[in-house]
Amino acid sequence: MEGSDVILVFSILFVGCAAAVSMFGADRQSPSITNESFGTTSTGRSVEIFTLTNASGIKARIMNYGGTLVSLIVPGRASVSRDVVLGFGSLREYETHRIFLGALIGRYANRIAKARFSLNGTEYCLAANNGENHLHGGIDGYDRVIWTARPYLIEKAAVLELSYLSPDGEEGYPGDLQVAVVYSLNDENELSIRYTARSDADTIINLTNHSYFNLEGGGDILGHRLSINADRFTPVDNDLIPTGELRSVTGTPFDFRTPELIGSRIGQPNEQLRFANGYDHNWVLSKEGGELSFAGDVYDPVSGRAMEVLTTQPGIQFYSGNFLDGGVTGKDGTRLAYRSGFCLETQHFPDSPNQPGFPTVLLRAGDLYEQTTIYRFSTRPK
Repeated sequence: MEGSDVILVFSILFVGCAAAVSMFGADRQSPSITNESFGTTSTGRSVEIFTLTNASGIKARIMNYGGTLVSLIVPGRASVSRDVVLGFGSLREYETHRIFLGALIGRYANRIAKARFSLNGTEYCLAANNGENHLHGGIDGYDRVIWTARPYLIEKAAVLELSYLSPDGEEGYPGDLQVAVVYSLNDENELSIRYTARSDADTIINLTNHSYFNLEGGGDILGHRLSINADRFTPVDNDLIPTGELRSVTGTPFDFRTPELIGSRIGQPNEQLRFANGYDHNWVLSKEGGELSFAGDVYDPVSGRAMEVLTTQPGIQFYSGNFLDGGVTGKDGTRLAYRSGFCLETQHFPDSPNQPGFPTVLLRAGDLYEQTTIYRFSTRPK
């Protein structure tokens, strides 16, 4: 995709999105984007980090190693700003601790059962990096790639375009896949992520971002109030592989159709919660087709920060930070403790290549893969 096409798409997108109700400060400035070194990888490759700033003072810092959202500074009540995503303070920590903090995930986000799938009569074997299953693109997924970066400004937005050619056979996937991911921070307090890709052979694809959010900027996330626009979810087995069922959320701890505290039902005696040690499931969004629509909303009553999620994707994975154990230290010097962050990963469903009842993840040779997710921030009064 040419740069002019990207500018046109994002101009249309931003005009069409309503502004969030906000109490952000009135000391406004023009959007800007800067870059600096973020160190050198263990193999000697240089990495840059880019800071996108909007007129309200929101700052998104994204490095081209893994296309990773390293920090996201967002104002709260009384214009008190906090970093609302978990991350590390150095490149070496991202290389050492692979827990996907803020990273781009591909070629296939989430799990594929038995690390294999069939396409056009051929069985493809992938890296088994999660027991006998394939997780988040394999041993060296897109979270370990150094992406080619192109920063630029458009009207009322700072933009970072990242691109990568994923070669045929990488981690077992067929086809040379040209991927572009465009982060944009606009003056409507929206962080948008647009994904596009083309392959020269039939393949499968499922891209997402794996940011861990904490809208309070510290502590656990059990007091955050969550809503998810979904009547159904995909239950899993003990290995967190979907069973193929689309189960109603009615009468279960998975019903977030009206806002609920994340911690209010997470300890209930429920088999699905037991399998995942909390929430780590895909919700089937209530939507028609691939239009950009409301997926969910999170509100932190302490800081007043709120985050609305809109997406063109059919599903969203809500993960409540169940495997964070305090064993590693984050960028602010504090331990990444149990349930100190949550993920809302917009996606196609886990194990879709092996589940004929799920929406297809097939990308035909020459066709365009295209998805968009928007995280819209606001501040609410007490």
